[in-house]
Amino acid sequence: MIRGLSARDKRVLKIAAVCALVIVGLVVLSDWLGRWWQLRGLLAEKRDNIESVSLSEADWAELRKKVPVFEMPQRHELQKYPFREKLDEQLKKGDIKKGTLQFLPIGKSQYAGEYRLLSLQCRRATCNFGQVLDLLSVLPENPYMVGIEELKFKCDPKKRNEFELDLTVSTFVR
Repeated sequence: MIRGLSARDKRVLKIAAVCALVIVGLVVLSDWLGRWWQLRGLLAEKRDNIESVSLSEADWAELRKKVPVFEMPQRHELQKYPFREKLDEQLKKGDIKKGTLQFLPIGKSQYAGEYRLLSLQCRRATCNFGQVLDLLSVLPENPYMVGIEELKFKCDPKKRNEFELDLTVSTFVR
């Protein structure tokens, strides 16, 4: 069919194909540019909202209390003792009679990238239920702790007010 067309007709078809591609390209480009300008406007609006926030020093202090304190991970040898001391201090402050504190083998965290997970396990600590709740409320103040891996407590059937607590907390180390 194309063989039967004249050179002029072939040239017209080529020009029409190029024009169709240009039209489709302009439609796509205009849609993309429209979205880009819209996002740029939203970004400028959000930046203005952030800059318009002015907090008093008391508000900043209250905000700092809500944000958890976290120490950047250090080498295993440097971080394990402060981590253990801080947990020990929190247990003493909560008047929990601690059992054994021991480090578990270092594992690789699937979310931490280059950091490894160091877990500290407290077994057979004795306390009451209120002390468990108090401990859970102050654990986020530990600047080395990343998370609570395990929390088990069981009640002694003879002394219903006394609990045996097993707790495993973790931190990141290099």
